[in-house]
Amino acid sequence: MTQTHASRRTLLAAAFALTLASGGTGTAAAATAAAPQPPYALRLDGAGECTFPMKKQIEDRPWALQRLLLDELWAQTKGKDKSGNSVRVAVIDTGVDRANPQLSAAIDTGAGKDFVDPKGGDGTADTVGHGTKVAGLIAARPQQGTGFVGLAPDATIIPIRQNDGQGKGNAANLSQAIDHAVAKGAQVINISQDTDAQLSAESDLGKSVQKAVAANVVVVASAGNDGMSGQKRKTYPAAFPGVLAVGASDRNNERAQFSQPGDFIGVAAPGVDMVSTVPGFGQCIDNGTSFSAPYVAGVAALLRAEHADWSAQQIVWQIQNTAERAVNGRDDYVGWGIIDPVRALSHDQEAPKAPVPDPGPPPAAAPEAAPLRLTETAQERQERFGTYALGIGAILIAVIAGTATVVRDARGRKRRLQ
Repeated sequence: MTQTHASRRTLLAAAFALTLASGGTGTAAAATAAAPQPPYALRLDGAGECTFPMKKQIEDRPWALQRLLLDELWAQTKGKDKSGNSVRVAVIDTGVDRANPQLSAAIDTGAGKDFVDPKGGDGTADTVGHGTKVAGLIAARPQQGTGFVGLAPDATIIPIRQNDGQGKGNAANLSQAIDHAVAKGAQVINISQDTDAQLSAESDLGKSVQKAVAANVVVVASAGNDGMSGQKRKTYPAAFPGVLAVGASDRNNERAQFSQPGDFIGVAAPGVDMVSTVPGFGQCIDNGTSFSAPYVAGVAALLRAEHADWSAQQIVWQIQNTAERAVNGRDDYVGWGIIDPVRALSHDQEAPKAPVPDPGPPPAAAPEAAPLRLTETAQERQERFGTYALGIGAILIAVIAGTATVVRDARGRKRRLQ
């Protein structure tokens, strides 16, 4: 996280206190319902383990890119549609720095906005570095001297500064930021922050998310980093209907221990030792579901560029259907599986449908039991009687032959005595 452990606790306490403040029964509940919604604090879902600017670049190709065949991934597009238009991805975060050479050509400053600074701005002031890392994973341009590049290096970033890592980011200004992104033509929105305050679909934030989904925007959000205990719970905005909630996976394609599990998880993506851009110059390594979400958003941008006729829902289904699964169906830890970017872009000959559990191999047929007969058949009975008749006949013949021999021998002895 970009906040210290203590500040995270403070934000959590504030969020829970605000949640309690909205409860009650009777007249108190009615009064609360009429009151403005509290500005639930939002946590950034990154660890914040690096400084900036960096003096040197990271030369090697990051592990999360090494497992991809980039030529195959970009066989059809790098983020521009067939008309040459760049897919527009809104990064609602701590701002996106435009000084980093890998991002300077990727940002649409005219569409950006600052919801933190009272004086306003174009969203390119990033004093935290979190939003710059998120944007880099989506659309960083190739740069000599580093193996790092964004998954959709021809996409365009709409920079929206809505959080400063010090408590100014909340559900109220996130709602406004989402509305702004939709108004500026975002086709994909990435939100790498969360709150565990249980927001309803009728909250201002819930309504803004619904508007974005209704406007055919792919909304991607991080699940959160409080999963060490394994306790399942919902976080928002990731858990709102229509949002693609992303958990973090490690190098072994297993859930990262910090990744928040729950029944809202759609897919998981690399979130451990993630390399990305920082303000000023260079790159650094960080951890968190904050960096899993833009990995998925980058793939969503490629799919939007390649399939302009697909709906936002179909884009989400394609990502889920082509994920690598360890179980037959989805689970609450990695959703429908670990995202497979190359497969998502290459197994796309048909319009996707809602994911269903893999049927698996057909069950083995049970061996046929040998029939059990308690009585003999008619044929067997006839054969048995025939055997009896032959046996009796042989016995009679033997008796007759023996009797004849005895009689003959007796007559012979009689003649000799005479």
